[in-house]
Formats: sequence, C-alpha cells, structure tokens
Amino acid sequence: MVKRSTIHSILLTSFLSLLFTFRVIGQIPPGYYDPADGKTEVALQTALHDIIKGHTVLSYSDLWTAFYTTDDKPNGTVWDMYSDVPDGTPSGNPPYSYTFGIDQCGNYGGEGQCYNREHSWPKSWFNDTPPMNSDLFHIYPTDGYVNGKRNNYPYGPVATASWTSQNGSKLGTCSWPGYTGTVFEPIDEYKGDFARTYFYMSTRYYTEDGGWNVTEMTNKSQLKPWALQMMLHWSLIDPVSQKETDRNNAVYGMQANRNPFIDQPEYASLIWGNPVGADETAAMDNRLVIYPNPAKDYCSLTIPAGNTPEDQHPLLFSVTGIQYIPTYAWQGKKLEVDIRTLPVGIYFLILRGEQAVYRAKVVKN
Repeated sequence: MVKRSTIHSILLTSFLSLLFTFRVIGQIPPGYYDPADGKTEVALQTALHDIIKGHTVLSYSDLWTAFYTTDDKPNGTVWDMYSDVPDGTPSGNPPYSYTFGIDQCGNYGGEGQCYNREHSWPKSWFNDTPPMNSDLFHIYPTDGYVNGKRNNYPYGPVATASWTSQNGSKLGTCSWPGYTGTVFEPIDEYKGDFARTYFYMSTRYYTEDGGWNVTEMTNKSQLKPWALQMMLHWSLIDPVSQKETDRNNAVYGMQANRNPFIDQPEYASLIWGNPVGADETAAMDNRLVIYPNPAKDYCSLTIPAGNTPEDQHPLLFSVTGIQYIPTYAWQGKKLEVDIRTLPVGIYFLILRGEQAVYRAKVVKN
C-alpha cells in the first residue's frame, strides 16, 4: 500500500510542475498584437476582440485551483483585493488573510471568515451563461461577506458611505457625474485593476453579448458613458502593477488569451479616448485620442472623426493652473506635441478651434 505521505508528495510535485509550466508559457508571444497595429476606435476594438476570442474555457469549479496560480501573494496567501492593504500604504497590513483551500467558503456571517469567487462583472449582467461565467479575467477570490455586500452594484466613487470594509472599500451613493445610485468603491490601489478588467470584458465579448442585460453601468458588454469616463480615469490614476502583469501571464497559461489593456494600456485611449474632466462629460464628442499616454517625450493627438483641425496651438495646464505652450507639429489630423520639458505630472490639454474646443488629459512620466 502506498503511504499517504508519498501520495501527498507526488501530488505536490505534480502541482508545482504544472504551476511552473503555467509561469513559463504565460509570457506574451511575439507578434500577438500585430493585427491591431495602426488601428484606433472600433477597428482596434474589433481587432483585439478577434485576437482574444475563443479562449480555452475552464469549468467554474476549476477556478478554485486556478486561484492558487493567478491570485497568490508573495507570501503564499490569497490575494483578495477587497481585503488587502498593499505594502507602501500607511498601515501596509491587511486586517486578515486566507490560506488557499482551507479557507474557501462555506458559510459566513461577517468579514474575515472565508473567501469565494467574485464575478467583478456580476453574473446577473450576462445571465450567468458560459463562457463568461468562468472567465478568469474578471473572477477574483474575495472575502465572502464583502462580496455579498458588493452584490451586483456598479463600481464607482462613494460620496456618502453606508458601509465600509476593514480595508477601506465602501458601499454608498455614487459621486461620479451621470449616476447617483448605490455603488461599490474598491481602494485606490486596485481601481485600475478593475478598470482594465472591464475594458477586457467589453472587448472580449464585443458583438457576443446578445443575451446580456442593460444595467445601470452597462449596455450589454459596453460601458455607459458615465462609467466609461470613470473607468478611463481609474486606469490612469492606478497604472498597471506587477500583480496584474503576473496574473495576465498566469491566466494566459490556462485560457490561452490575454488582457490587452494590461499588456498595452494605451489601447484604452486609442479605442475610447481619454477621460474628460468631471464637469466636461457632455463634451465627449470633442475629446482627443492621445498616444502614448502616459508619455515621456512626445505624444500624438488625433482629432475625432468628422472634425477639422484648426490652425490653433495646444495649451497645457497643470493641476495647479500653470499654463504651458508646447512645441507641436500638425501631420494631417494628427498633432505631435513635445512634452520633454514638462515636469512629471498630470496636465489638461485644450485645443481651441473656430467651431469646437477639444480636451484631453495628459500624463507625463
């Protein structure tokens, strides 16, 4: 008879071998995004959809095991974005942590008791149908109680909190222009993660959303204007982290597709433009597409389709109101702007024509 310890050793060795394989083959292959080169707006979203569609579908029960690879913290515990307090924040210590397998939900009556599988894009929004209901790119391990509090509410910034989790996530009324209902707000360190998750869902299931619902936040697979502006803003204030890159590689090793907005964050602005100021949401028709953004030396601006660029120079304003007049050059409807001399920071760009005012947010790194 084979000893239990021997069986455990064999299983552990097999699991670690499989885990290593996932890590190695998870890197982005050369030429993966070549079909998207040079495209913008709908053409780019279509090209990216064609690249990442038809992924290998996992079963819903497979997700428990997948989390061991996709959502493991450096110390081996579960990486729960609803309870984690990242290193470098004032406290840096999460209020509780979970061990894979041992702490799976189960029943719970409060925070810190178990973790479960959170559909960050709520499954009621797509009627819990495959393959969306087991797509790892939007399903994360989270505290069961906090997951229940989030329910199927949209994400958004909270004006007045009705409930706050132990790590600072909030439930309450929305403060973003365009929506005043109840929203769930994750902590700042993970807002970009959820924004890029939503960009993935809007692109992976673009034109494949016939059975999806219209919600307060979404029109089937596409974000409503208020939510799109908010998510674009979140993606800028919380850039891609090593956590997201590692998770992208791990999921690729299982599903054979990637989240393009982690690999190439500029795709979001190339498809949907840059977020306008909170009081400028109605001016979305006059938004500029900027690439790359963030930028270090130069960035290129594309005037929206149907508009004619005027012979006017762009103005840049810092968040403190300082005005800059950068060097620039027109190339058809594209404007190349030299930002080499600007201090690192966030700027608002305004280009005034005779019939329109174009706006964008520029991040200098």
